[in-house]
Amino acid sequence: MTTDAGIEIRRVAVLGTGAWGTTFAQVLADAGHSVSMWGRSQGVVDLINTGENSRYLPGIELSDTIRATTSITEAVTGADLVAVVVPVAGVRPALEQARPALGPDTAIVSLAKGLELESLKTVDQIVAEAAQVDSSRVAVMSGPNLSREIAEHHPTATVVASQNQALAVAIAKACHNSYFRPYVSGDVIGTEIAGATKNVIAVAIGAAEGLGLGLNTRSTLITRGLAEMTRLGTALGADPGTFSGLAGIGDLMATCSSKLSRNFSLGHRLGRGLSLPEALERSSGVVEGVRAASPILSLARSHGVDMPITEAVVRVVSGEATIEEMGEMLLGRPQKMDGWKIELL
Repeated sequence: MTTDAGIEIRRVAVLGTGAWGTTFAQVLADAGHSVSMWGRSQGVVDLINTGENSRYLPGIELSDTIRATTSITEAVTGADLVAVVVPVAGVRPALEQARPALGPDTAIVSLAKGLELESLKTVDQIVAEAAQVDSSRVAVMSGPNLSREIAEHHPTATVVASQNQALAVAIAKACHNSYFRPYVSGDVIGTEIAGATKNVIAVAIGAAEGLGLGLNTRSTLITRGLAEMTRLGTALGADPGTFSGLAGIGDLMATCSSKLSRNFSLGHRLGRGLSLPEALERSSGVVEGVRAASPILSLARSHGVDMPITEAVVRVVSGEATIEEMGEMLLGRPQKMDGWKIELL
């Protein structure tokens, strides 16, 4: 594999054996690739090797071209592409562990969404640092990608973003099949910020539905949430157009409208009166919106960006405010012009 227009991807390693990691491995297999998966749990690895990840993706038959292992060295050795599909907190340690086995031209695509808690870095930055690779070998993927629906072959699209357009095109071709359609973008920071922020907005919208509020409230929060992510993204140099595409409004609508979304479901439980620990205990995996809310707000404040919905979620998950008080905070804000920019009346 090279880093020019002649990039070719044959063998792929997927780091992560949860629902999304398993689904993406099957997407790649259906696109004609052999896939090696890595996971920490021997039990889950054994399930995958029997042809079904019944813990995270029950009822979905997996291709016999997918093999799983608990050895990250075994998984990534010889891979043209490594897909990182672990929670954001696990990206750095996983790639530091994998680094000695990476080839000189191995590319890495991140499917994780969020920011690193301490550093406030985006996942593509974490990947480049942890794997010690140039940014031209890094891509990110984001879009309305609810894993269960994709695993059931519901038609869906996604965005592959990289500073290296040839790499983005090669990855898009590598995972393109009859039900999964990738688009290409050069806006890495916009794709990252959209993917991280939509999880936080989904918590707020889930809470609103849990309270029994209707479509007017949902539509309002989706629209104003889109304005928040656009303000932050553009302050960091993103293309505003990214937020009107699949990685922006597309992913936001899916995540904020389905109980298949862990972030929406957690917010719904909070709205129904559960405490945060109770709501988290009932979640099937990591809820990135809870983890990402605080670093996103810190990043926004450092750039002078107003993000009231994100701030309200931070106050709720930190115990500073109730769900009811969150609504009062948002409705009591000063009047302004419509749009994503802040123009007070």
